[in-house]
Amino acid sequence: MIRTGFYSGSFDPVTLGHIDIIARAARLVDRLVIGVGVHATKTPLFSEDERVEMLEAETRAVAGTAGIPIEVVTFSDLSVAAAQRYGADVIFRGLRDGTDFDYEMQMANMNGEMAPSVQTVFVAASPAVRHIAANLVRQIALMGGDVTPFVSTGVAVRLATKAKSSQ
Repeated sequence: MIRTGFYSGSFDPVTLGHIDIIARAARLVDRLVIGVGVHATKTPLFSEDERVEMLEAETRAVAGTAGIPIEVVTFSDLSVAAAQRYGADVIFRGLRDGTDFDYEMQMANMNGEMAPSVQTVFVAASPAVRHIAANLVRQIALMGGDVTPFVSTGVAVRLATKAKSSQ
């Protein structure tokens, strides 16, 4: 039986924190699906295609190291519904701190009611990336700050381009 994991987020942009969780989750399953949330009520900095491209580029090495396929998809419904659609047995959620835990625990309980066969597994972020939040990275980039401690070189270049075009 192939174990499939699902990890979702807005990934606007994909950060080193996201990659940390993806790498750790990839060691626990046979296949990992990364779901890029696309919601009409949110206005992301990067388009859905750009976010998918970034994730595909950033996860190639992770897939190779873990020896599993990683698929990047978009979804606009509930993450638990998308997880079921892609055959996931487990939903991975990253935790940075206690605030994340409280919110993620509520979500896990709600998802468990809607899809009892899909388990939620919390993955604690590594200490080196625990402080990284995509919304803060966006803000730093748009205000001309250095984001290289928080994202890969490729993502930093994309952020710098977006920051210049928004001025």
